[in-house]
Amino acid sequence: MTIKIKELPLTERPYEKLEIYGEKALSNAELLAIIIKNGTKNETSVELAKRILKLNQNLDKENLNFLRDVSLEEFMQIKGIGRVKAIQLKAICEFAQRMNKPTNYKKVRINKPEEVVEVIQKDMQYLKNEILKVIILNNSNEILKIQDVVVGGANFVSTNIKNVLSETIKMQAPKIILAHNHPSGNPWPSKQDIQFTKNIEEACELLGIKLLDHIIIGDNCFMSIFAYRAKMQNTN
Repeated sequence: MTIKIKELPLTERPYEKLEIYGEKALSNAELLAIIIKNGTKNETSVELAKRILKLNQNLDKENLNFLRDVSLEEFMQIKGIGRVKAIQLKAICEFAQRMNKPTNYKKVRINKPEEVVEVIQKDMQYLKNEILKVIILNNSNEILKIQDVVVGGANFVSTNIKNVLSETIKMQAPKIILAHNHPSGNPWPSKQDIQFTKNIEEACELLGIKLLDHIIIGDNCFMSIFAYRAKMQNTN
């Protein structure tokens, strides 16, 4: 017979444990149990939460980003997770992602690739599809705007150059940085990435815009195409 949450000692119940010890004292399963609220006839909410966490295929079992990729239908295939609980889980995942988005990036000054990564990495590194961002800067290298130009499949490199530069031209901004993610997690630039960068760079030169860099975001890592290109030239 399964022990119910209310039959556990106060210090082992997720709600009471958080009140007594604070949220950092709770395990991932206990935090998830608070979100889903109820278990089933045969298991507590904590046990149900542990089954949800078993969907994690990552080597790092503490990495919870896999939850963002679980669909409503996949959640509802888990016994004990109905429509409402599945929606609650999707909502909290999106809420967490939005909390990680920078909201005050304007006037942030960019002097090196690491500073670009600091602004955009959390928003990009775990996405399933490639997104190309144009980071528009003023003469002092301060961010004026970050624009998503292409969202979707793996063929963003075929996008029209006009689409990439139109907002920069409209704002009469002097400098830009490109950034896109590799869903594989490997930030190594492809031949297409390098050629695309060259095409944009040539167009920028004609328009009086300076392309400062093109950053590829991977899984907790990144690559500067400009730095990669310079290294390859020095090697040759």
